[in-house]
Amino acid sequence: MRIRQHLMLLLLWAVGSATAMPLQPLAERPGKLSVPGVRGKVWYVPSTLSTIKWGYLPNQLDAPVLQVPSGAMVVFDTVSHEGLLEDQGRDALKYFSSKGVAPNMVLNDAIAITRSSLPHDFVKDGPHIVTGPIAIQGAQPGDVLKVEILAVTPRVPYGVISNRHGKGALPGEMPEGPPPESDASAAQPEKFHNVSVFTPIRKDKHGRWIGVMKNMQGKEVTFATAPFMGVMGVAAATDQPVHSVPPGVYGGNMDVKDLGPGTTVYLPVFVEGANFYTGDPHMVQANGEVALTALEHSMRATFRFTLLKQGDPRIPSASGSLEKPFGETRDYWIAIGLNPDLDEAMKDAVRESLRFLTEKLGMDRAVAYAYLSAATDFNVSQVVDRTKGIHALIRKRDFSKIKKTAPH
Repeated sequence: MRIRQHLMLLLLWAVGSATAMPLQPLAERPGKLSVPGVRGKVWYVPSTLSTIKWGYLPNQLDAPVLQVPSGAMVVFDTVSHEGLLEDQGRDALKYFSSKGVAPNMVLNDAIAITRSSLPHDFVKDGPHIVTGPIAIQGAQPGDVLKVEILAVTPRVPYGVISNRHGKGALPGEMPEGPPPESDASAAQPEKFHNVSVFTPIRKDKHGRWIGVMKNMQGKEVTFATAPFMGVMGVAAATDQPVHSVPPGVYGGNMDVKDLGPGTTVYLPVFVEGANFYTGDPHMVQANGEVALTALEHSMRATFRFTLLKQGDPRIPSASGSLEKPFGETRDYWIAIGLNPDLDEAMKDAVRESLRFLTEKLGMDRAVAYAYLSAATDFNVSQVVDRTKGIHALIRKRDFSKIKKTAPH
């Protein structure tokens, strides 16, 4: 199974990499289509005015834009909000052209969104452009959706990192300079006095994407990249608007950088069909995401969805269901803690780690607690999304002699 998944991953990466940028939308509507290099047809979801929400996540009232069977592979063309927001002029073509990007290198879907009358309140609404939702046939509340992230491929060779007043790890200190003026608007974006750093990417001599910045003397600063989707989630069981910024038990804006290509996220199902969505694509993010955003970057993301009915032994719990998201990579199980208070988010991550170790790996709680203290890193996922995140990296190799079934 691992060999087959690895080969599929390589194939998908090769297809994305071989295609000349920009990766413009493949179709105008969700459906099945052929992707060069991939046998048969796969499901596809573009980011159009009828398939996105701007600033909010799907809830129980949102109809799916597509329905797929368990086991389906789905390609999403996602759009970054950076370069499209009001403090950047809400004009994708104008903004990126001002950074030296040729008009034909600006994504058509980004242009269409900013030229539309789609409502978006810069102060009240979340910034994220969220694509979906899609329904998985047969999913019911209490089930678990297994989401394998097969590929996350950049659609353009550039992104943006932003720091906005009142946000980030140092509100009131950064950005430096005057606060927003009362009449700041998309027509006068400079009056927001926010800072956005346009950041190109390019291939290094080994063929790997790197981000490129410059110091004040014009000398280059380069850094490795690791694409992933910041927003992955299922519809919440509410008829009230769900803001896109804080993550929750439904997933959403978790910003866990370790959940990139080749990894898996398990999401509890709260509504019929699960109704999965994605967005907030990143080229790379450091733990903490201190400025406010990562290197925000439009991506073509490919997922495989498997419905795990309640009680399935592959679910990472003893109850047969989940109460919150859980992650898995080749080397780690990832327990995720979320809370507006960072200390409480840490406690949440520790409790979730204890739950997993006792329920799925047969450890005594006291021993598991000692193990976590000695052998597990608890990382700050992000501190900028109202609800802060801590995620634990539990090493799989430490449990190689335990035969009890665990997620895989």
